[in-house]
Amino acid sequence: MAGRTVRVQGFPAELPPDRAADKLTIHFLRSRNGGGDIAEVRVLPGSPPCALITFEAPEVAQRILKVKNHVLAIGRTRYPLEVTLHAAELSPDEVLRG
Repeated sequence: MAGRTVRVQGFPAELPPDRAADKLTIHFLRSRNGGGDIAEVRVLPGSPPCALITFEAPEVAQRILKVKNHVLAIGRTRYPLEVTLHAAELSPDEVLRG
């Protein structure tokens, strides 16, 4: 999975995890956003919340990282997203916290 996963922050904390996952999936599937096929979206609790998005191919993750301004639109509100490469695999402790 190395090189295929990005960490995303900036979406609203009040958004339920399943809705956040749906919105992020739609955003990062779109080719105009640099996206492509997604293997997994995992929304992690926390303040602020973050999501780990794993793509089918590492080149999609690289394209996503090259796009400077990812903006998630929910209704009339626009949320600038911070997207970084997620290099580390989740430890068992992190998986159990959810």
